[in-house]
Amino acid sequence: MFTWKKIRTAAVLCLLSLSLSVPAPGAGSTAEAFTVSNADAAMNSFVQVFYDSSAKYFYTNSDHQIHSEHAHGPDGGLYTDFWWEAQLWETVMDAYERTNSTVYRTMIDEIYTGFNAKYPDMMTNPFNDDLGWWALACARAYELTGTTEYLNRASFLFGQIYNEWDTGAYGGGIWWRRDAHVPGQANAQKNMATNAPMVMTAVKLYSAYNDPAYLTKATQIYNWTKSTLVSGSKINDHIEGAGSGIVKDWDFTYNYGTFLGAAVSLYQATGTAAYLTDANNAAGYAVNKMVSAQTLLYEGENDAAGFKMIFARNLNRLRTLGGQPQYLSFLQQNATQAWNHRRVSDGIIGSDWLRNTGASYVQSLAAAAGASILQFVPADGYTGYIAGNGAYEAENAARTLVNGGGMINESSNAGFTGRGYVGGWNTSGTSIDFYVNQNTAGTRTVTFRYAAAAGNASRFVKVNGVVTASNLVFNSTSSWSTYGTVSVAVPLNAGSNTIQLGYNSALGNTNYLNVDLLSGL
Repeated sequence: MFTWKKIRTAAVLCLLSLSLSVPAPGAGSTAEAFTVSNADAAMNSFVQVFYDSSAKYFYTNSDHQIHSEHAHGPDGGLYTDFWWEAQLWETVMDAYERTNSTVYRTMIDEIYTGFNAKYPDMMTNPFNDDLGWWALACARAYELTGTTEYLNRASFLFGQIYNEWDTGAYGGGIWWRRDAHVPGQANAQKNMATNAPMVMTAVKLYSAYNDPAYLTKATQIYNWTKSTLVSGSKINDHIEGAGSGIVKDWDFTYNYGTFLGAAVSLYQATGTAAYLTDANNAAGYAVNKMVSAQTLLYEGENDAAGFKMIFARNLNRLRTLGGQPQYLSFLQQNATQAWNHRRVSDGIIGSDWLRNTGASYVQSLAAAAGASILQFVPADGYTGYIAGNGAYEAENAARTLVNGGGMINESSNAGFTGRGYVGGWNTSGTSIDFYVNQNTAGTRTVTFRYAAAAGNASRFVKVNGVVTASNLVFNSTSSWSTYGTVSVAVPLNAGSNTIQLGYNSALGNTNYLNVDLLSGL
């Protein structure tokens, strides 16, 4: 089962989740070059830790134990679930495409066999997006290997999913679930996760069969998706509800990645420049706003940990197939961040590329994201840390909450940078945690951009667990749309650091505060 379903039904943003693999204070990792040997090592570590060669299947967790937060998939959740295994299969394809290794070529066939042994009838899964990821992966496997079985499976799955196209609700689109087709019914929605990957699959089938009917369907799905779920450069999540429906504007790198991937596929098939414009618009939003100092943001665990893999893979397709070299540096920096924050003991990369992977277990989808970007992005040989552009948006930072609350992401008051700000903050015990990387050690002056219309507010600042300011004052601003700045000097290590801005009433911290940005690094 695709556990993002829990997020959809509960409407809880993954960004609020805390990492399963939290680094111990002061934990370090060695900064090294992102080289071809690093890419080899990352993939070797991933396979060694997660792949069960007997079952021909990937384990869910690095400790090969079942954990309740993602106990889905074969053998009670010991092995990865339906859509995860498709993504991990693509990670192996990423490695095969880079290396042409017979090891990975063999694994492509093995994983397909292992999956079918665990899921002998794929159509018992009611989620069209899950099936869609296997359709797309099978089409790619055919392109890489020429094995007809993969093409047959891709075309079969595409046909089954396309049968869910329906113009009676919302003017078109493929339903998310095959058992929920009544507008207003629980789980009855049409989303980016289902429709955009099917555009990519249809284009691959068009190429394989030279059948223009597939291109017609790809264009049809794309046009509906763009007209219904895209607003400028903003890629929305899904439409649901009775009547004309309500569009849900949840921000996930997953949606930006799938939509820009669909646009790249149609540009590849047709040469129409408008598709390239669409892809660049989606890419630009994510590259500029869904980052912390140019590193793709941490979106949570479970399904969310794999979102940036899908985005990065399709951004790389935009770079190569769309002839857009401006994304190369961004992709290389993110690959280096992932590599530099690996766990030294076993080489596994965790879900947050801004901080070191800790000692706890790591989920396979998270680890695959880090391994994959090192496969499909060309190595640049850079040695050292990645500091990025020094701008850390508060809405993209991690947060420590009290009883699940105490602050929220908002965008209702104008004047913010990025996608919004952290607001509604007046609860003791809460904090905003910025994971900051520096090229060299030293004292830096950092600046917080904020609004404080309720009067003067104050917060503490900790750097790597040590209080550097117990009661930093944020002077009152004339409105919540008027922003001020306050600066403080902080000692930072080379590599990874944590700057925590927190509320502790025992230290005299008071009043509401909206935080927009940490900068100056």
